[in-house]
Amino acid sequence: MHPSTRRTFLKTASAATLSAATAPFLSAAAPPRIAFGGIGIESSTYSRIRARMADFTIFTGPALTDSKRFAFLKQYPVSFLPTVVATAVPGGPIERATYEAIKAQFLAGLKSLLPSGPLDGLFLPMHGAMFVEGMQDAEGDWMESARSVVGPNCLMAASYDLHGNVSQRVIDNIDIFSAFRTAPHIDQEATMQRSCNMLLKCLKEHIRPTLVWSPIPVLMPGERSSTTWQPGERLWSQLPRLNAEPGVLDVSLLVGYVWADEPRSSASAVVTGTAPATQKRISTTLAQQYWDARKDFQFGTEVGTIDQCIERAMKAPTQPAILADSGDNPTGGGTSDRAEVLEELLRLKARNVVFAGITDKPAADQCYSAGVGKTLPLSIGATLDPLGSRPVHANAKVIFLFETKDPAERETVVQIEGITLVLCAKRRPYHDIADFKRLNLDPKSFKIIVVKSGYLSPELAPIANPSLMALSDGSINQDILHLPANKYRIPSYPFVDNLTFTPKAIVSKRSPA
Repeated sequence: MHPSTRRTFLKTASAATLSAATAPFLSAAAPPRIAFGGIGIESSTYSRIRARMADFTIFTGPALTDSKRFAFLKQYPVSFLPTVVATAVPGGPIERATYEAIKAQFLAGLKSLLPSGPLDGLFLPMHGAMFVEGMQDAEGDWMESARSVVGPNCLMAASYDLHGNVSQRVIDNIDIFSAFRTAPHIDQEATMQRSCNMLLKCLKEHIRPTLVWSPIPVLMPGERSSTTWQPGERLWSQLPRLNAEPGVLDVSLLVGYVWADEPRSSASAVVTGTAPATQKRISTTLAQQYWDARKDFQFGTEVGTIDQCIERAMKAPTQPAILADSGDNPTGGGTSDRAEVLEELLRLKARNVVFAGITDKPAADQCYSAGVGKTLPLSIGATLDPLGSRPVHANAKVIFLFETKDPAERETVVQIEGITLVLCAKRRPYHDIADFKRLNLDPKSFKIIVVKSGYLSPELAPIANPSLMALSDGSINQDILHLPANKYRIPSYPFVDNLTFTPKAIVSKRSPA
């Protein structure tokens, strides 16, 4: 947890602000009743695949309370009451029936808590870039639906990914907001803690906070806006200092999610606090700073076409060269089944390569049927979205089968000429050293490592020598200026190069002012 989350914030709300209409939220005779639950997925509207129930991991009840992700909640002096938390690997839009079923389960969980008394608080661990078939602003729908159950006096706090999209509907239904401050994301738990700390503080001190929001009409890939290089490092490093200003509870600056054709897709600054004038100044200042820096955001690593990156890796005097297949990154919304990089590796006769991995359940199942040591002809890739790419046909020798009883969890390692390839039955990333080790692979022993990624994870980045990013095709293509035509996205940079912008601060309708 960042030190700034441990400090005691100044209580600056006036007696009028804390009138009978807005306080108390907490009975002096009993601890607050706080529920938690949410849904998280990044959804590319340019993807043809759909996220369905089988793609979600859903926790409820004791399993949710005891999960590693929410273990930090046990440090608080009050019990957080679990409802439903659903998460999925980023991908395409969510099937409407799947979303409605998960939301219904979440709302039923909230309603089941009400016979014991009203809820004082609700913590919503969200992502912010969810898209549901036939719906705009799915997070807004989720929060509005929650508000209809818990009522107007319940304080609602949300945590977001740095690449979440904010909307007026979101701001008008919650009271507290906090977003990641790092990319790659290493502060997920710290962000959730900030959100929960604010929630408990406000309940304890009978504060009804205000949310102020400044949308910024700029969109860019996360790969251009990492907080580990400039100008991202400079912009986000000032947030802890801004948190220390009187009347400010938390300051967030979001990149937004560029691969969603929605009106809410944009960068934004969001400030939670009890001093609206200060919050407006901070949010508009951050919005102006971000706008002024919009042309300075660049890729933080060497980039090129697929063949350029492969040739560069093959000629590198050092190793391992790590090549990121950026357009098909499953953690950004890629289908993870494209095989163009494999095709080029074979064409260029690359050797001593490990490629982790390509999602292809039929090919993985064939390998399990054949067994270790067997060589078989495989069609690799283009199984999830056969219209989006073409498969590679090759003879592959099975060298490892991951032991699992669940066919959906199958992973196999095959050898194709000089390439060690991981095939998986279900879309997933290979961004940590452990992802390789459990498949009996030592990534550092290879000259070239290929992963479906954008910027590299904190574990892979330090061993990359060099780090290369292929500007490959896919549903999260980095060439955003040539994305398919949009229907709903507002005019924004760089899609409108001569756009003018004056930041404005928008106050939540729930503001006690």
